[in-house]
Amino acid sequence: MTDKIRNFCIIAHIDHGKSTLADRFLEITGTLEKRDMKNQQMLDTMALEQERGITIKLQPVRMSWNNHQLNLIDTPGHVDFSYEVSRSLAACEGAVLVVDATQGIEAQTLANVFLAMEHGLTIIPVLNKIDLPAAEPEKRAEEIEKVLGFPAEDILTVSGKDGTNVDKLLDRIIEKIPGPDNNQVFGYEEVFSDKSETKALVFDSTFDPYRGVVSSVRVFQGEIKKGDKLSLLRTERTIEANEVGFLNPKYSPMPSLKCGEVGYLVTGLKNVVDARVGETVYKGSTPKTSKPLPGYSNVTPFVYAGIYPSSGDDFSLLRKALEKLSLNDASLQYEPEHSGALGHGFRAGFLGLLHLDIVQERLEREFDLDILVTAPSVSYEITSEKGEVTTISNPSELPDAGEYASISEPWMKINILCPSDQVGGVIKLCTDRRGSHKNLQYTAEDRVELTFEIPLASIVTDFYDDLKSISSGYASMSYEPLGLREGSLQRLDILVAGDRVDALSQIVDKSEAYNMGIKWCEKLKEIIPKAQFSIAIQASVGSRILARETISALRKDVTAKLYGGDVSRKKKLLKKQKEGKKRLKQFGKVTIPQEAFFAMMKK
Repeated sequence: MTDKIRNFCIIAHIDHGKSTLADRFLEITGTLEKRDMKNQQMLDTMALEQERGITIKLQPVRMSWNNHQLNLIDTPGHVDFSYEVSRSLAACEGAVLVVDATQGIEAQTLANVFLAMEHGLTIIPVLNKIDLPAAEPEKRAEEIEKVLGFPAEDILTVSGKDGTNVDKLLDRIIEKIPGPDNNQVFGYEEVFSDKSETKALVFDSTFDPYRGVVSSVRVFQGEIKKGDKLSLLRTERTIEANEVGFLNPKYSPMPSLKCGEVGYLVTGLKNVVDARVGETVYKGSTPKTSKPLPGYSNVTPFVYAGIYPSSGDDFSLLRKALEKLSLNDASLQYEPEHSGALGHGFRAGFLGLLHLDIVQERLEREFDLDILVTAPSVSYEITSEKGEVTTISNPSELPDAGEYASISEPWMKINILCPSDQVGGVIKLCTDRRGSHKNLQYTAEDRVELTFEIPLASIVTDFYDDLKSISSGYASMSYEPLGLREGSLQRLDILVAGDRVDALSQIVDKSEAYNMGIKWCEKLKEIIPKAQFSIAIQASVGSRILARETISALRKDVTAKLYGGDVSRKKKLLKKQKEGKKRLKQFGKVTIPQEAFFAMMKK
C-alpha cells in the first residue's frame, strides 16, 4: 500500500502564496467543500497567522487524489523556524518549491531548498501568482534554473488564487515524488534492522486542553494502533496511544496508523517538552537498546530577552501565562530573574526576533497582559583565568574587565538576495555591523546574492529593518550559525542618577563602546522625564565614564509671589529651593519609562 502514499511539504518564502495554494489543494481534492472554507488560509489556524499572513505553526493534512493518499505538511516559511522545517522535511519524500512569479526566489527559500536537498527529497519547482499583471514566469523560471539547476521548461506555472494548473501539480506530485521507503529516507539501515519493531518520528507536538499532548507523527516501520503501549526512546517515557488518526484538517480518528502514513497520536502527556520534535515513538520488546531515528537535537535559542510585567502584582499572572504558552511552543525557554530597575521577571530564549515578536504579541493578546520586553541579546561564552568556561545570556552577568581571560560570541553566515543597484548600500550596512564580505554572485541580470559572516549580536535588533529600508523592501535574508569566535568585547553600563540599570546594559565591541555610550546618553536624555532634581545619565565601562548627559531639574517659580521688595527676599527663596533639591537628589528615585527599553530594542 505504500506505493499509493505520497508525503510532501511546501517550501516557500513569506507571502509567496503557500497557504493559498494549500487551500486550493483542499478544495480541488474534495477534502473540504467550498462552502466550508469560510476563511482564507485554512491551515493557518491561529488568528495571528491569518492577520500577519505568515505560517507560524506547521500543520499536516491528508487528501485523496486519483486513488492516492497525499499527506501535506504545511511548514513555516521564516528562517526562525528552520528547526521545525527540518523535522517536517525528515517526515517527507518530496517538497513543492513555490516561488512568486512577480518577486522571484528569495534567500530564506534557498536556505530551505538546500535543507531539503540534504534530506534527499524530490523537489518540484512551481511558479505561483501567474494571474497577477506583474508576473514574469519566463524570467523567474530562468532565475530558478540558474540558481538551483531545474530546467526552466519543466517548471510548472500555477495560480493558488484561481486554481490554474493546480490539478496538474497534484498529478505531478504523484508522478515525481516516490512512495515511502524508510531506508531510502534516512540511509540508516541498522535503525530498521528488526522488522518486528514499530518506529515513528514526532515532527510536531501541540497541547490540547481536552486531549493533552497531541503529536504529529510519521510512521517509518510497523503500525501504531489505538491502545498500544509505546515508548519515547530519547526521554525514556512510557505512553499509551489513546487515539490515532489523521487530520483533514479536523481530527479524524482511525483504528491504526500504518507504515508510511502521517497522522496524529494522542499521548496523554501533560507537557509538550516530554514529546519534543524529533523524538522517536517505539513499540517493541527492547526499548532500552533499540536505536532511535537520527536527527534529534534540542532546540537552541539564538536570542534572549527579559520579560517583565508592567505592574509587580502581575508577576504570578505572567508566570502562569508563560507556562500555558510553553505547552504549545516547546522551543520557548524561560527562567526567573530579578532586575533592580524592573523587579521580578523572566529571562526567555527565542529562536529569533520573529519568534520573540510572536511570543510577546500572544502574551498580550491571549492572556491580556501588559508586559515589558528588554533589548534582545545573545549568549556569550566566558573563559576565566583558571580556564573555567561559563555561558551567560544577560549582559549584566558579565564580570568586570580583568576578571576573565576571554569572551567568545556567536557568529552567523548570512545570505542576502537584493537588486543589483542596491549592492553598495547592503555591503556598507553589513561592514558597519562588523560583517566580513565573503562572496557575491549574480542570480539574474538585476539580482545579486551576497554572503557575509557577521556577529549574531549585530543582527538581532534592527538589522533586518535597516536592510529592508536600504533595499526599498526588495532584499531578503537567511542565516545559519557558524559557531563561537573570540572577540574584544566589554560591558557597557548605563547609570541613571548614579545607579546602574541592569536592563539597559549591553555587551559591545571595544571599538564601538565610546560612540554607543554617547548615543545612548543623548537618547535617554530625550526619553526620561524631568524630575524635581537634576538627573545624571552616564555610560561607563567598569569604573571609566565614557559619556554623560544631565537632565536639568524641573523648577517651580518660587519667586512668583513676590511683588517688589529687597532682592535678598528673592535670593532667600532660591537658596531654600536649592537646599530642597539637594535633599530630593539624595533620596529621590528616577522612574524610567517603557520608551527607554523600546528604544533599546530598535537601536
